[in-house]
Amino acid sequence: MQRTVNGRTIGLIQGDLTELAVDAIVNAANAQLVLGGGVAGAIRMKGGPAIQEECDRIGGTTVGQAVITGAGNLKARHVIHAVGPRYGEGDEDKKLENATNNSLKRATEKNLESIAFPAISTGIFGFPIERCATIMLDTVRRFLENEPTSLKQVFLCLWTKRDFDIFGDALESMIPEK
Repeated sequence: MQRTVNGRTIGLIQGDLTELAVDAIVNAANAQLVLGGGVAGAIRMKGGPAIQEECDRIGGTTVGQAVITGAGNLKARHVIHAVGPRYGEGDEDKKLENATNNSLKRATEKNLESIAFPAISTGIFGFPIERCATIMLDTVRRFLENEPTSLKQVFLCLWTKRDFDIFGDALESMIPEK
């Protein structure tokens, strides 16, 4: 499923984020930039040690922020490490919006044309998937409508059919098919 915003594509993919050949994939990171489990663990396993080594040199960031590294052995060229909120920590919606927005900004700063996100914070951080879908898609839509950017394609890559369907419903209600 995809929609066009300001001549750019917002697309949904069901599958493995680490297998996508895009300019950047987004890692649902922790503030210490330690590639542990979930999406980060898959990135570490498939991308090799170079990504963690670069994260160690950066040293960490804060919730809502994003940093960029190389992608090691992945098909993508870069990994953008976005720190989403833990559900229940307070002001989570704004923090998720910031993590998404700052990822788009990092991609634009590097003049990238394609980026793929997971459903940030919905794994061990416990953020509700329906809220995540609405916030992330709305943030991407507003960024593509209002910010000068090199991005031509923004994908949200969902692991399960259920998550794909939830994001699909949110995208359809936000940007109806013409």
